[in-house]
Amino acid sequence: MSKTIFITGASSGIGKSTAIYFASKGWNVAATMRKPINETELINYDHIKCYALDVLKEENIQQVFEMALKDFGAIDVLVNNAGYAALGPFEAATKDQIVKQFDTNVIGLMSVCQQFIPYFRKQKSGTIINIASVGGRLTFPLYSLYHGTKWAVEGFSESLSFELRPFNVKVKLIEPGAIRTDFYDRSPDTLKKEGLTVYDAYADRISANYLKAAAAAPGPEVVSQIIWKAANSNNFRLRYAVGSGAPFLLFLRRVLPDAWFMGLVRMFLNKE
Repeated sequence: MSKTIFITGASSGIGKSTAIYFASKGWNVAATMRKPINETELINYDHIKCYALDVLKEENIQQVFEMALKDFGAIDVLVNNAGYAALGPFEAATKDQIVKQFDTNVIGLMSVCQQFIPYFRKQKSGTIINIASVGGRLTFPLYSLYHGTKWAVEGFSESLSFELRPFNVKVKLIEPGAIRTDFYDRSPDTLKKEGLTVYDAYADRISANYLKAAAAAPGPEVVSQIIWKAANSNNFRLRYAVGSGAPFLLFLRRVLPDAWFMGLVRMFLNKE
């Protein structure tokens, strides 16, 4: 009997790549997104079924969970991938932008977990894979809101792993570095405030270097392969770093004094 994976944020990037990768391996895939009516690629795969899901609506989460369970008979793995980044100086952020960033990346993820945990706990098996980031354990400028959410996901997932281990439910964190997706162009919500221009030159220089790093980064397929590894793991390993020097960056963050590491970040990102 084929296993089933449930993926949030499957309309593009890592989510879409993961849906295709697992389907190619014979898994059933519940690919969720806000507007599946716009999806033209995933609908062509026999093992993939698309569902309309807004992770901010708890009734919608329950409804889609029940639909996928009915369609596939069982669910073995949950991948919480839905999310986005607000980019810009924190001073420019509105209250609505702050709330939206945390609602989507943290509260939505937690709400989906709460729907799945009783099911996994009762069957004494299941894997929750939360897509975090190297930005959940180190930081870069202009992503203060995004980093706040990813650090929250890291802490939440680590604590949750203790709680669920007695029920043989695994919790995994995927920590991508720079990955070549639309994250850097379509996805970000730019933080701008009328009359606040003192950050403009700095933000333009930093953003240009982000785009250069993204252009040289591997595609989302490398993350899909790590998600595959985590989903099929028989151990309780928590963290999986992947892409564009992510393991090395995390190593440097761990061994270098704060001043040294932050100096390296400034040196790299302030390049003209």
